[in-house]
Amino acid sequence: MKKNFWKKKKVFITGHTGFKGSWLTLWLKKLGADVSGYSLKPKKKSLFIDANISNGIESNYENILNFGKLSDKIKNFSPEIVFHLAAQPLVKLSYNNPRKTYSTNIFGTINLLESLKNCESVKSIIIVTTDKVYENRQTRRGYNETDMLGGYDPYSSSKACCEIITNSYRSSFFEKKGWSPGIATARAGNVIGGGDYSEFRLIPDLFKSIQNQKVLKIRNIKSIRPWQHVMEALKGYLRLAEQLYFNSEKFSEAWNFGPNKEGCKDVGWVLSQFRKNWNFSISHVQQNNVYESDILKLDISKAIKELKWKPILSLNEAIDLTSEWFRKKLSGEYSENILLDQINSYEQRYIESIR
Repeated sequence: MKKNFWKKKKVFITGHTGFKGSWLTLWLKKLGADVSGYSLKPKKKSLFIDANISNGIESNYENILNFGKLSDKIKNFSPEIVFHLAAQPLVKLSYNNPRKTYSTNIFGTINLLESLKNCESVKSIIIVTTDKVYENRQTRRGYNETDMLGGYDPYSSSKACCEIITNSYRSSFFEKKGWSPGIATARAGNVIGGGDYSEFRLIPDLFKSIQNQKVLKIRNIKSIRPWQHVMEALKGYLRLAEQLYFNSEKFSEAWNFGPNKEGCKDVGWVLSQFRKNWNFSISHVQQNNVYESDILKLDISKAIKELKWKPILSLNEAIDLTSEWFRKKLSGEYSENILLDQINSYEQRYIESIR
């Protein structure tokens, strides 16, 4: 990251009240960026509230499907860099409400791109999708960015659609502009970290069961996923935005951000590591005909080679950082400074790793 690159940069973030959005907003504030967020109102139990993320930024609490509001906010703010994180992000909820999932994820992305078509201030646009956009072939090798898109469930397929839509807008509209903004998609693995209260996710469910002294219900303990700390993925997004800013033609593509091979573990292994410091019991529940892939891995060699980004935390370190946050939260010792301390430590370690 170039020194002081983010200072006073005007950054627009959709979904800034969510888990990833809260971490990203806090990080950008620390770097000196001028942040404007656009999202639904945060839930009372959220990292956004816990860490006072709203301090020092502009927050617009609106629905991404309100094109008029979104377009006006972008026009008035004139952003230089845009991160699109607003979405219905859960596979299980996408089965329960596919119409809402497709509407939010697909038309929300279209609304954003339409709002940016004539925004001449913008230089970098990051559309965040998911590692689940690939056609599931149950392969043990990591999917790379040229593999076929697919998506069995409504969530995954909606995000694959966002990839296609982004490509279409890039070639149909953005590349024809004289100012040629960079526009890329980011496909990250399963992120963990302090402050995730989402439903139907392993780590939030784990700590909810610990706090409530209830049995943790697991759907498939043998499922293999690419686990990484949320800072690793966000570092990739930040790096990508910076590179797009200076060379839009070269970096306007799709990018995978995941862990090293050692970070691809099954659910049982992850739980065994948490068990070293936490007491909890688990039970297995039926899938209820909800399809989930047995194995999912990402090939991150392209980002390592071309973006000069790389993961630096082991999965055990990611687990320890996550446990640290929840331990202090559950014991009443929590301070928002814990996130900043973790970010500061991560940044220093990252600098040392590339020397």
